This record gives sequence, structure tokens and C-alpha cells, in this order.
Amino acid sequence: MIYADTSALVKRYLEEPFSSEVDALLENHTLLISRLSIVELRCALARRRRNREIDALRENRVNAELAADVQAGGLRVGEIDAAHFTAAYHLIGRLAELPLRTLDALHLAAAEQADAAGFATADKAQADAAAALGFTIYRFY
Repeated sequence: MIYADTSALVKRYLEEPFSSEVDALLENHTLLISRLSIVELRCALARRRRNREIDALRENRVNAELAADVQAGGLRVGEIDAAHFTAAYHLIGRLAELPLRTLDALHLAAAEQADAAGFATADKAQADAAAALGFTIYRFY
């Protein structure tokens, strides 16, 4: 299983560099995301709409496309619970030399607790942290 963080997920729904590579990954693998990813994607879309990078119609279409990918089984949504927060807390200590942000630690905790073998990201710091934890990295930057 490959866990995809939000930075990779955005490339699935908005045309950016490496979007086609994310699409190819999804064509060949079921990707695990978390409920955190859904909220972060929604926030990223709203920010882009406010900045006039996308319009409300595109924002709504992306939300529908995400729901369709989940419904079709290409994306599997994992829960975030208290155990993930505890695991993220400890990851920050385990990776003390890396600049691990709060939500990145939660994504990594979700991936670890789901026994994901791979980690997809468009964030170099996140990729470095995931590599330090032993994940196979799928980089989109």
C-alpha cells in the first residue's frame, strides 16, 4: 500500500508539474489517504479559489472527482484517531533532526500505522522524513 499525502493528492486534481506521474501511480496502485488529506485538500482548493487561481465551479468539480475516486476504490480513506496523535508526537522525537511539521507527522503516523510500504509526496522535507522511517518514496517534485 502507498500512502499519499496531500501535496501529492493535489496534483491528482489540479494541473501541476508531475500531475501525470501522480495519475499513473493511481492507475497502478490503490492509494491510502487519511481524513486529514480530505480536509487539507478542501483547504488548498478554497485558498486557490480565494486567490483566483481556480473558480468555484472547478473547486466543486475537484471535490466531486475526489469523491468519485474514493467511491471507485482508487483511494482508500483511513481514519485519524487518538493513537495517530500519540504516534505523531513520538515521531517528532524520533526524527528530531528533521524539520517535521505537525500535520506531516500525522500523515507519517497514519502511513506507519496502516503498514504502508510506500509514501507519495511533493514535499522534500516530508520525503526526507518518510525515507528516514524506511518508506519507499514516490517523489513528485
